[in-house]
Amino acid sequence: MRDQALFDKIDLHLIRVLHTVLTERSVSRAALRLGMHQPAVSAALKRLRELAGDPLLVRSGAGMVPTDAGLRMVEPAAGILRGAEVLFSDARGFDPLTATQTFRLAASDYLDPQFLPQLVARLKASAPLTRIEIHPLSADSNYAAQLAQGDIDVVIGNWLRPPEELHRGELFTDDVVCLVARDHPAVRRRWSEQDWLEAEHVAPTPTHPGALGVIDEHLAGLGLARNIMARCAHFGLIPSMVASSLLVLTTGRHFCARYVGRLPVAVLECPIAFPKLTYYQLWHERSHASQAAKWLRLQVRTVAQGLRAE
Repeated sequence: MRDQALFDKIDLHLIRVLHTVLTERSVSRAALRLGMHQPAVSAALKRLRELAGDPLLVRSGAGMVPTDAGLRMVEPAAGILRGAEVLFSDARGFDPLTATQTFRLAASDYLDPQFLPQLVARLKASAPLTRIEIHPLSADSNYAAQLAQGDIDVVIGNWLRPPEELHRGELFTDDVVCLVARDHPAVRRRWSEQDWLEAEHVAPTPTHPGALGVIDEHLAGLGLARNIMARCAHFGLIPSMVASSLLVLTTGRHFCARYVGRLPVAVLECPIAFPKLTYYQLWHERSHASQAAKWLRLQVRTVAQGLRAE
């Protein structure tokens, strides 16, 4: 701050008077709009003129007009008042019909492919003025840091052991199954555990070097490893790869079921018992009490529950 003494003399009420006087171009009309007595507005305007070193509002014929300096202050003053409203409105409550903020979510594309489209549709129907950003959970994303810094509001995915330092809410659980081409040999005959391990598997690209997904993390705990012959960072493309090859995709039933009938694929039970996949939304303490963030998490949970009921 170049002039702290000057800054200390300015308060939000003074900014409100400044903006009202400049836009109304009348002390008397400004007083009515502000619910103040006219002498009080005149006194505030005098203080503003002293602070600015400029008359701000001057007489012109029968009325008054802002000076050049006054005109330059109109939009900055409006911005300060808008910022103050946003600053405290979230503490008072959240109105989705008038909210204009941006919601930022990070999500894996191995979710049910209907989840994110339905979530975006629900958000836009309920909060039409908000903006929505969907961020990937990629190899270079540090979602814990992004949540802490406010770069994203919610992370959605599945973990065997969700991070303890973050708040979490369970969305739904899902069975682990296999998606294969309709003419895959395993469709015609039952496969053993060894058959499944030796089959050609396709898996998502690890989120970071050396990382194991939930499937391979569980197998490692059993002292087993499958034969991964292909990896893809775009999970939504994998079913099409499976449909035209001998590759096996092992993931949640909800995801696989969406492609049966759309592609020449079949869902098979896995010969190895896996714990259910548990999908969560994670958030940071920073936004835990935020009314807007609470509303967002409710929408995420509601859409997830609707998919689970299908």
